[in-house]
Amino acid sequence: MQTEIAEAPLAEETPQIAPDPAQKETPYADALRSLAARDWQRLHVPGHQGISAHADGVAGLVGDQALGIDLPMLFSGIDQETWHFQAAGRSTPLARAQELAAEAWGASRTWFLTNGASGGNHVATTVARALGRSVAVQRSVHSSVIDGITRVGLDPRFISGFVDTGLGSAQCVSAEQVRAVLTEHPECASVYIVSPSYFGAVADVAAIAGVAHDRGVPLIVDESWGSHFGLHPSLPRNALGEGADLVISSTHKTVGSLTQSAMLHLGGGPHARALEAHVERAVRSHQSTSCSSLLLASLDEARKTIVTRPELVAGAVASAHEIRGRVLADTRFRDATGDVATSPGAVAFDPLKVAIDTRGSGITGNDAHHLLMRDHAVYTELATPAAILLLIGAIARIDVDRFWRALQALPAAASEPAREIVLPGDCERAVGLDEAAFSPVEEVPFHMAVGRISADSLAAYPPGVPNVLPGERLSAEVIAFLRATAATPSGYVRGALDPALARFRVLA
Repeated sequence: MQTEIAEAPLAEETPQIAPDPAQKETPYADALRSLAARDWQRLHVPGHQGISAHADGVAGLVGDQALGIDLPMLFSGIDQETWHFQAAGRSTPLARAQELAAEAWGASRTWFLTNGASGGNHVATTVARALGRSVAVQRSVHSSVIDGITRVGLDPRFISGFVDTGLGSAQCVSAEQVRAVLTEHPECASVYIVSPSYFGAVADVAAIAGVAHDRGVPLIVDESWGSHFGLHPSLPRNALGEGADLVISSTHKTVGSLTQSAMLHLGGGPHARALEAHVERAVRSHQSTSCSSLLLASLDEARKTIVTRPELVAGAVASAHEIRGRVLADTRFRDATGDVATSPGAVAFDPLKVAIDTRGSGITGNDAHHLLMRDHAVYTELATPAAILLLIGAIARIDVDRFWRALQALPAAASEPAREIVLPGDCERAVGLDEAAFSPVEEVPFHMAVGRISADSLAAYPPGVPNVLPGERLSAEVIAFLRATAATPSGYVRGALDPALARFRVLA
């Protein structure tokens, strides 16, 4: 049965607030262009030195112009502050670009990152460790969070969020769940959650921030999938606007900067201010000293575009709304927006994520994803046995007719019916994450791994929830689940030693 979920009014119908005229500037990107326009004899890194003939293969990939502005860091007057900048009380172009981004997203301070939101999660876990050894953390965080927790020796107290085993998706945690973990573990010095979920469910960040702040601890939010939030009336408020203290934003995912570029935002208030020095040191530790000028400039340009071109966001929202409308009127496929928007802990949903339930359509989501790619050159964001997930870029208006023709052309008897995902129980912890990460290991066949202590973090996709973490004892149930997931057409297990999970890495 189709359930229509009310959406925010489309942007064309919503009064717009004119952005600060300064948001039309791209200080860092412009400084790069001006620098590259000079006739330099470049005797410095990178090795191509801006000349296409030196690297014609690379130039063929990115173009002559990109090669010309692929300049190193620490250029005086670009990203390196000099005495005359200080004397004039001016920011460098890079610092000014970050100030404009902070203004756009509502942050007290923003850092540009060139190692993606994964790098941001490593920074954030380092900051969390500076506050204390224990952290209350959502179990279904990205694997980079688990990696960061392991590396810095944090002691995680997990909050188990809702998992939709029908769609095969991990959703939100609630304020009540956070409160329960903090009550049971008052030693926790920070709270770390994910919002929105991959499928677009938005957690009640304001309520969770209230719970964390009442306990005197900051809230860190991995908002990788919501980098566009808060930048348009048709979109949900962002985590900063709801009281989060540190927010990881994967800007390339939806805002349109180059892949691997991201931002880290510091909120307002006393909890956020107490984090700033820790964040500054952690960013310096994790960020490359040879950051890509192309990635940094793309963040500057992407910020300008989404803030000053609201009609592009309107077009993206309209595209997603039209697809949902067609699915709602369809007799074969089902709009799964309602499943996402009304899942436990969710208070809103991302209108630019379109979840299409394929159960009952004669084809699984996995097969639909494969055939759309193979036969129609239509590449969807994600598939589970029960659904396909579309991601509409926040500045993109797509060809709805092309997608709809391809969807309707899918064969109606191509697959066995999708079965509900039955998740295995949690594994028993034997040793700490950090001890497991740095202990000697060995490889064993899967049938000999039962009862052994895992050296790896293993998460089956779908739904992407870590099934076993370093230091936990592998159960027969978990091993069977991971191997079964890996055997499906589009299933895989992140962190696995081999694609079929014939072998496991365990403590020696």
